[in-house]
Amino acid sequence: MSHRADGSMSNRADRRRWTVVVVFLLAYLLSFFYRSTNAVIADDLARDVGLSAGALGFMTSLFFLTFASVQLPLGSALDRYGARFVTPGLLLAAVVGSLVFASAESVTGLAVGRALIGLGMAGVLMGALKAFAAWFPPTAFASVSSLFVGLGSLGALAAATPLAYLAGAFGWRAVFAWGALVVLVAAMAIACNAREPRTGTGVVGATAGGGFAEVFSSDAFWRFAPLTLAVTGGLFAWQGLWAGPLLTQRLGLDALTAGNVLLALGLGVTAGFLGSGPFAARLGLARATAAGAAAFLLCLLLWLLATPAWPTPLLQVLATVTGVAGASNVLSYALARDAFPHMPGRAVTAVNLFGIGGGALLQWGLGTLIGAFPRVAGEHPPLAFTAALAATALVVLVALARFLPLTRPVDPPRSAP
Repeated sequence: MSHRADGSMSNRADRRRWTVVVVFLLAYLLSFFYRSTNAVIADDLARDVGLSAGALGFMTSLFFLTFASVQLPLGSALDRYGARFVTPGLLLAAVVGSLVFASAESVTGLAVGRALIGLGMAGVLMGALKAFAAWFPPTAFASVSSLFVGLGSLGALAAATPLAYLAGAFGWRAVFAWGALVVLVAAMAIACNAREPRTGTGVVGATAGGGFAEVFSSDAFWRFAPLTLAVTGGLFAWQGLWAGPLLTQRLGLDALTAGNVLLALGLGVTAGFLGSGPFAARLGLARATAAGAAAFLLCLLLWLLATPAWPTPLLQVLATVTGVAGASNVLSYALARDAFPHMPGRAVTAVNLFGIGGGALLQWGLGTLIGAFPRVAGEHPPLAFTAALAATALVVLVALARFLPLTRPVDPPRSAP
C-alpha cells in the first residue's frame, strides 16, 4: 500500500476518533449541566412547588442515587453491547426525565424527573471511556480522558450565570423542556457516530481477576474510595445544590451575583480537572491527591468564616480555588487503575460509585441538617449553613486521615545477604 493510501486511512481514522470524542462531549456537557442546575433554581423550586430543605436535598440527590445505582451493571453492559447502544439508550431516560421535571407540580413529579435524568446520564462518562479505549492507543488514553473530563465540566458553567438568566427570562420549566430536545440530539449523535473499530489494536484489555470482590476487599481501595466520597461527593453536593442557597441566604447575594460566584466555582472545577495530571506528575499520584483534599478542606474552613461583608471578587476567588481543589480528586481514577491494573474497568467503576454516591448522600444529608434549623422570614438561618459546612469539613478530615498512609514512600525490597 502506498504512503498516500496509508496517510489517507490515518486521516480518516483521526477524524473518526475525534468525532467520537465530540459526540460524547456534547452528552457529558449536558450531564454536568443537569447535575448542577438545582443550585441556581433552588429558590425557584422552593417557591413554585413548596419544597422544604429536606425535600429539596432528597429530590436533588436522586440524580446521584440513580446514577450510582447502575454503575456496576453498567460496566458489564458496556463490555457486552458497546457504548454506541448503551449510552444513547440510557439518555432516552434523561429526555423523559427532563420533560417530567419541566411539567412537575409536586415534589413527587420533581423527584421522578430528577431520578430519570440521573439514570439517563449514568452511562455518559463510562461509555465515553469505553469508546476511547477502542479508538485511542493506551499511550494516548490518559491524556484524552483528562481533556474530556476537563472540557465536559464546562457544562456546569452553563448551569451558573446563563441558567440564572434563562430561568429569569423564560422560567425554569422552559429550560428543562428545551433541554430534553438537546439531550435527544446528543443521543442520536452518539448512536450514529460512535461505532467502535473492528480491529482491536487500540483496545485496552484486562483480565477478570477476582472481580468486584477483589476490589472491595482491598485495604488500599478502602483508603482512597472514602476520600472520593468526601471530596468529590462534597464538591458535587455544594456545586450541585447547596452553594446557591449558601450564597443567597447566608451571604445575602442576589440570584445573578450568586450565579457569577457559581460560575467561578465551575471554572475552578474545569481548571482542576485539566491541571491534576501535570500536578500529579510533579508531586506523585497519592501526594497530589492528598494535597488536593487538604486544600479542599481549607476552603471549607474559609467558607465558614465568610460573611455578607466579604466583597464579591473575594468570594469568586475562594469559589475558584474550591473548584480546583475539589476537582483534583479525579486522580482517584488513576489510583484505582494503578491498584488493580489487571481489571481497571471494574476498579474505576467502583470508585465512580463512591464519588457519585457521595454526592447523593451528602446532598440529602446536608439538606436534612439544614432543614433541622427553623426558618426565619422564610429562609434558613446562617447557622444552618455553618453546620452544613462544618459537617462536610469533618467528613473530609476523617477520610483524609485514613488516606494519608498511602502517601508514604514504599521502601525498596532489601537484597538477600
